[in-house]
Amino acid sequence: MTAPLKSIEGTGDLAAVMAGIGTAARAAARVLALAPASRKDQALAAMAKAIRAQAARILAANAEDLAAAKAAGVAAAFIDRLTLNDARIEGMAAGIETVAALQDPVGRITESWTRPNGMNIERVRVPLGVIGIIYESRPNVTADAGALCLKSGNAAILRGGSDSTQSSRAIHAALVEGLRAANLPDAAIQLIPTRDRAAVGHMLAGLDGNIDVIVPRGGKSLVARVQNEARVPIFAHLDGNVHIYIDKAADLAMAKTIVLNAKMRRTGVCGAAETLLVDRAVASTHLKPLVEMLIDAGCEIRGDKDTQAIDKRVKQVSEDDWRTEFLDAIIAVGVVDGIDAAIAHIENHGSHHTDAIITSESTAADKFLREVDSAIVLHNASTQFADGGEFGFGAEIGIATGRLHARGPVGVEQLTTFNYRIRGNGQTRP
Repeated sequence: MTAPLKSIEGTGDLAAVMAGIGTAARAAARVLALAPASRKDQALAAMAKAIRAQAARILAANAEDLAAAKAAGVAAAFIDRLTLNDARIEGMAAGIETVAALQDPVGRITESWTRPNGMNIERVRVPLGVIGIIYESRPNVTADAGALCLKSGNAAILRGGSDSTQSSRAIHAALVEGLRAANLPDAAIQLIPTRDRAAVGHMLAGLDGNIDVIVPRGGKSLVARVQNEARVPIFAHLDGNVHIYIDKAADLAMAKTIVLNAKMRRTGVCGAAETLLVDRAVASTHLKPLVEMLIDAGCEIRGDKDTQAIDKRVKQVSEDDWRTEFLDAIIAVGVVDGIDAAIAHIENHGSHHTDAIITSESTAADKFLREVDSAIVLHNASTQFADGGEFGFGAEIGIATGRLHARGPVGVEQLTTFNYRIRGNGQTRP
């Protein structure tokens, strides 16, 4: 087995180390592709156990990251994304166990048929190979991504954010312990051992053909760089400019409960609501209570003229605000002339990530669910359910907003492709 790579900060041999990571990952991917489900699940169970056993070490590492982030004066929402605590560590461990309990997608026959000449054709799920995941801030992605890639038979090359380096290294150590318990190669889950941004460039170039797909999970600048420079396919996790539309048939009590949760439960997650649209037909009854509720909860409101008119604390919304993923206690609020105007606003300003309608009218709900072109569309539920764990996937690598291969939460099934297996008895083509 390959020993875990040590930090290479300042050694100057980045290119050689990155090439070695790619080669080791390709060899590990071959082992994982053929590993039985029981062996992968054994590793996952051992990973969850190791994370719990090493909780104190992980929290100590996270405290180092937090101290550096606070000293740098970063925003509170960023600190929330970076922070680990006992509950979040338990959530990581439980998420790995949920992934282990999922049906193994590798080798699953999704369709089969027999041709007139007697040949039987099967479409069978197989791993993608080597997956590079580039992410920011959230150290829990280290565990989520490692577990999902392992379950789906893929080797993972992880490049976490420089702000979460110590946390990610501590979590990765627990993952390696799990791999060893199942006699799987350490290189099945590798963590890039440097903060040097040049490492990302090596990954985007494909590591000599050894990376099959890149998954970026972070802010606009990261995703833009990946999209511009990647020489391998990507599953883009774009910004979550998430909308909630309050329809004319919305129950006010339900709307207040959902909006408060969607915006303020955790403001730094990609499913947090960033824009609130209210049908003009109920603006006189629904807008003021919703705005006051959010302000009382500590949320800054940036509103249109109708919204400003009902509360002097509302700031004027700008055109850029309608397109912004605030990831903070800030929300853009506006009044629209019915559901068609709401859908048009979402199409023109949204990021096709997650959007919701609050209504008691099934016709309006069906129209919204059908016509809003987003990866996740909800009716009468908080947008903070935009999470692979809440979908029953155990975890996710990200929310894919593109249209090719994967869309929505990227879980174990989305990390596989397929091949065709044909069984004949001597057939030849005339």
